[in-house]
Amino acid sequence: MPKDQINKINKHFLESSKLIKLSLVKLRRPLIQAANLISQTFKAGNKLLNCGNGGSAAESQHFAAELVGRYLKERKAFPAISLTTDTSALTAIGNDYGFNKVFSRQVEAIAKQRDVLFCISTSGNSPNILAAAKTAKLLQVKTISLTGKSGKLKNLCDINLIIPSDKTPLIQEVHLIIIHTICDQVELSL
Repeated sequence: MPKDQINKINKHFLESSKLIKLSLVKLRRPLIQAANLISQTFKAGNKLLNCGNGGSAAESQHFAAELVGRYLKERKAFPAISLTTDTSALTAIGNDYGFNKVFSRQVEAIAKQRDVLFCISTSGNSPNILAAAKTAKLLQVKTISLTGKSGKLKNLCDINLIIPSDKTPLIQEVHLIIIHTICDQVELSL
Protein backbone atom coordinates (compact mmCIF):
# COMPACT_ATOMS: atom_id res chain seq x y z
CA MET A 1 0.00 0.00 0.00
CA PRO A 2 1.29 3.46 -0.84
CA LYS A 3 2.32 5.37 2.27
CA ASP A 4 0.74 8.67 1.14
CA GLN A 5 -2.58 6.89 0.66
CA ILE A 6 -2.43 5.45 4.19
CA ASN A 7 -1.48 8.85 5.59
CA LYS A 8 -4.45 10.49 3.83
CA ILE A 9 -6.85 7.89 5.24
CA ASN A 10 -5.38 8.23 8.73
CA LYS A 11 -5.63 12.02 8.54
CA HIS A 12 -9.31 11.92 7.57
CA PHE A 13 -10.25 9.52 10.38
CA LEU A 14 -8.26 11.51 12.95
CA GLU A 15 -9.75 14.85 11.84
CA SER A 16 -13.23 13.37 11.94
CA SER A 17 -12.83 11.88 15.41
CA LYS A 18 -11.34 15.14 16.73
CA LEU A 19 -14.31 17.12 15.35
CA ILE A 20 -16.78 14.61 16.84
CA LYS A 21 -15.21 15.08 20.29
CA LEU A 22 -15.15 18.88 19.98
CA SER A 23 -18.78 18.90 18.79
CA LEU A 24 -19.85 16.79 21.75
CA VAL A 25 -18.45 19.36 24.16
CA LYS A 26 -19.85 22.39 22.30
CA LEU A 27 -23.24 20.96 21.33
CA ARG A 28 -24.40 18.96 24.33
CA ARG A 29 -26.76 21.69 25.65
CA PRO A 30 -28.35 22.75 22.31
CA LEU A 31 -28.61 19.08 21.33
CA ILE A 32 -30.67 18.37 24.46
CA GLN A 33 -32.77 21.48 23.75
CA ALA A 34 -33.41 20.36 20.15
CA ALA A 35 -34.36 16.80 21.18
CA ASN A 36 -36.65 18.11 23.92
CA LEU A 37 -38.36 20.56 21.57
CA ILE A 38 -38.98 17.83 18.99
CA SER A 39 -40.27 15.45 21.68
CA GLN A 40 -42.63 18.11 23.05
CA THR A 41 -43.79 18.86 19.51
CA PHE A 42 -44.71 15.22 18.93
CA LYS A 43 -46.36 14.91 22.37
CA ALA A 44 -48.56 17.90 21.52
CA GLY A 45 -49.69 16.26 18.27
CA ASN A 46 -47.64 18.52 16.02
CA LYS A 47 -45.06 17.68 13.36
CA LEU A 48 -41.45 18.13 12.34
CA LEU A 49 -40.59 19.47 8.90
CA ASN A 50 -37.02 19.44 7.66
CA CYS A 51 -35.11 20.54 4.61
CA GLY A 52 -31.65 20.71 3.05
CA ASN A 53 -29.84 20.75 -0.30
CA GLY A 54 -27.54 18.09 -1.79
CA GLY A 55 -25.99 16.01 1.00
CA SER A 56 -28.16 17.89 3.47
CA ALA A 57 -31.25 16.83 1.47
CA ALA A 58 -30.16 13.23 1.94
CA GLU A 59 -29.73 13.88 5.68
CA SER A 60 -33.18 15.51 5.77
CA GLN A 61 -34.75 12.42 4.22
CA HIS A 62 -32.76 10.09 6.48
CA PHE A 63 -33.92 12.04 9.56
CA ALA A 64 -37.60 11.88 8.58
CA ALA A 65 -37.31 8.17 7.77
CA GLU A 66 -35.80 7.38 11.19
CA LEU A 67 -38.67 9.21 12.91
CA VAL A 68 -41.54 7.90 10.79
CA GLY A 69 -40.14 4.37 10.71
CA ARG A 70 -38.01 3.70 13.73
CA TYR A 71 -34.54 4.42 14.98
CA LEU A 72 -33.92 1.64 17.51
CA LYS A 73 -37.21 1.00 19.33
CA GLU A 74 -40.55 -0.36 18.19
CA ARG A 75 -42.97 2.51 18.75
CA LYS A 76 -45.69 4.50 17.05
CA ALA A 77 -44.66 6.54 14.02
CA PHE A 78 -43.70 10.16 14.62
CA PRO A 79 -44.96 12.86 12.20
CA ALA A 80 -41.85 14.01 10.32
CA ILE A 81 -41.76 15.26 6.74
CA SER A 82 -38.74 15.96 4.58
CA LEU A 83 -39.53 18.84 2.23
CA THR A 84 -36.93 17.50 -0.21
CA THR A 85 -38.91 14.47 -1.36
CA ASP A 86 -41.80 15.79 -3.46
CA THR A 87 -40.20 16.24 -6.87
CA SER A 88 -43.40 17.60 -8.43
CA ALA A 89 -43.66 20.34 -5.78
CA LEU A 90 -39.93 21.09 -5.95
CA THR A 91 -39.89 21.42 -9.72
CA ALA A 92 -43.19 23.30 -9.99
CA ILE A 93 -42.22 25.79 -7.29
CA GLY A 94 -38.71 26.10 -8.71
CA ASN A 95 -40.10 26.72 -12.19
CA ASP A 96 -42.84 29.16 -11.15
CA TYR A 97 -41.19 31.01 -8.25
CA GLY A 98 -37.47 30.18 -8.43
CA PHE A 99 -35.30 27.71 -6.53
CA ASN A 100 -35.01 30.06 -3.53
CA LYS A 101 -38.68 29.37 -2.69
CA VAL A 102 -38.81 25.57 -3.03
CA PHE A 103 -38.92 25.10 0.75
CA SER A 104 -40.59 28.32 1.92
CA ARG A 105 -43.69 27.66 -0.22
CA GLN A 106 -43.97 24.18 1.27
CA VAL A 107 -43.55 25.58 4.80
CA GLU A 108 -46.29 28.10 4.03
CA ALA A 109 -48.59 25.30 2.84
CA ILE A 110 -47.88 22.61 5.44
CA ALA A 111 -46.56 24.17 8.66
CA LYS A 112 -48.82 25.13 11.54
CA GLN A 113 -48.05 27.08 14.68
CA ARG A 114 -46.23 24.84 17.21
CA ASP A 115 -44.70 22.66 14.47
CA VAL A 116 -40.89 22.63 14.14
CA LEU A 117 -38.77 23.31 11.06
CA PHE A 118 -35.34 21.65 11.14
CA CYS A 119 -33.00 23.36 8.65
CA ILE A 120 -29.87 21.55 7.49
CA SER A 121 -27.24 23.64 5.68
CA THR A 122 -23.53 22.90 5.75
CA SER A 123 -22.73 26.52 4.87
CA GLY A 124 -25.60 28.07 6.80
CA ASN A 125 -26.14 30.37 3.81
CA SER A 126 -28.36 28.46 1.38
CA PRO A 127 -30.91 31.03 0.14
CA ASN A 128 -33.78 28.54 0.01
CA ILE A 129 -33.09 27.37 3.57
CA LEU A 130 -32.89 30.98 4.80
CA ALA A 131 -36.23 31.69 3.09
CA ALA A 132 -37.81 28.62 4.72
CA ALA A 133 -36.62 29.74 8.17
CA LYS A 134 -38.00 33.25 7.59
CA THR A 135 -41.37 31.85 6.54
CA ALA A 136 -41.44 29.59 9.58
CA LYS A 137 -40.83 32.59 11.85
CA LEU A 138 -43.78 34.43 10.27
CA LEU A 139 -45.97 31.40 11.00
CA GLN A 140 -44.68 31.13 14.59
CA VAL A 141 -43.08 27.78 13.84
CA LYS A 142 -40.05 26.95 16.00
CA THR A 143 -36.80 26.51 14.08
CA ILE A 144 -33.65 24.46 14.59
CA SER A 145 -30.52 24.82 12.46
CA LEU A 146 -27.85 22.22 11.80
CA THR A 147 -24.88 23.92 10.11
CA GLY A 148 -21.15 24.37 9.90
CA LYS A 149 -19.42 27.18 11.77
CA SER A 150 -20.39 30.05 9.47
CA GLY A 151 -23.58 31.35 8.00
CA LYS A 152 -26.63 33.55 8.43
CA LEU A 153 -29.03 30.75 9.36
CA LYS A 154 -28.03 30.90 13.03
CA ASN A 155 -29.57 34.39 13.23
CA LEU A 156 -32.96 33.05 12.15
CA CYS A 157 -33.32 29.96 14.32
CA ASP A 158 -34.41 29.30 17.89
CA ILE A 159 -31.87 26.52 18.47
CA ASN A 160 -28.55 26.24 16.62
CA LEU A 161 -26.46 23.10 16.26
CA ILE A 162 -23.28 24.54 14.78
CA ILE A 163 -20.48 22.11 13.94
CA PRO A 164 -17.17 23.94 14.64
CA SER A 165 -15.65 23.34 11.20
CA ASP A 166 -15.67 24.73 7.67
CA LYS A 167 -14.83 21.40 5.96
CA THR A 168 -17.98 20.14 4.26
CA PRO A 169 -17.28 16.36 4.42
CA LEU A 170 -16.43 16.52 8.12
CA ILE A 171 -19.47 18.70 8.89
CA GLN A 172 -21.74 16.24 7.10
CA GLU A 173 -20.27 13.31 9.03
CA VAL A 174 -21.04 15.01 12.33
CA HIS A 175 -24.50 16.01 11.07
CA LEU A 176 -25.39 12.33 10.81
CA ILE A 177 -24.24 11.74 14.39
CA ILE A 178 -26.35 14.70 15.55
CA ILE A 179 -29.41 13.38 13.71
CA HIS A 180 -28.98 9.90 15.18
CA THR A 181 -28.49 11.35 18.65
CA ILE A 182 -31.71 13.37 18.36
CA CYS A 183 -33.60 10.28 17.17
CA ASP A 184 -32.27 8.32 20.13
CA GLN A 185 -33.25 11.03 22.61
CA VAL A 186 -36.72 11.44 21.12
CA GLU A 187 -37.36 7.69 21.29
CA LEU A 188 -36.18 7.59 24.89
CA SER A 189 -38.47 10.44 25.95
CA LEU A 190 -41.54 9.16 24.12
